[in-house]
Amino acid sequence: MSASKRVLIVDDEAPIREMIAVALEMAGYECMEAENAQEAHALILDHKPDMVLLDWMMPGTSGVEFARRLRKDEVTADIPVIMLTAKTDEDNKVKGLEAGVDDYIIKPFSPRELVARLKAVLRRATPKGVEEPVTVDGLCLDPVSHRVTADSSPVELGPTEFRLLQFFMTHQDRAYSRSQLLDMVWGGNVYVEERTVDVHIRRLRKALGERHDYLVQTVRGTGYRFSSQVA
Repeated sequence: MSASKRVLIVDDEAPIREMIAVALEMAGYECMEAENAQEAHALILDHKPDMVLLDWMMPGTSGVEFARRLRKDEVTADIPVIMLTAKTDEDNKVKGLEAGVDDYIIKPFSPRELVARLKAVLRRATPKGVEEPVTVDGLCLDPVSHRVTADSSPVELGPTEFRLLQFFMTHQDRAYSRSQLLDMVWGGNVYVEERTVDVHIRRLRKALGERHDYLVQTVRGTGYRFSSQVA
């Protein structure tokens, strides 16, 4: 489960980051570190971690303020956040949960507890189609074997079309603009023109064929959505 999961540790104290990183790397996670919210935000946009471990007390932007900012931005809203806090105060727990954090751990904690909580949050946060197959109207995407089938026949897709389809199938019935799709599928640090999205959408529809191309719908004035309900 944890083989390729990437965790961003945000704490202004280097020894704490190091202790956490050692525990997580031993459990098979890949770790990145940031000492403040600004550094963390840049890493999140560039590397899309699967989880953020966030210290409550940091100079500048506090952990809670930063968690709020992540939740407000569509690109980062779905990233699970665990708050690390020395505060046992009930008020702060409520503040943290209101800011949208998924869980939090009171310092000092054992590495074993941290890894167990992390696994539990990741399990809850993973939609079908990321680790398990997802099927819509006879179209099936298996993320593990990296295969797509339409009514049991294989569908040949390029790597970008596969990522695009995987994003769509895990985020159904919502309209996304071209720039949102660029951020979500290509990554925030890649400079690609918005028209590129149209090219890949066209290729994806062509690969899906007449039976399934209706799933990828054009939303006038907005962009695209993936839905089994005909617009």
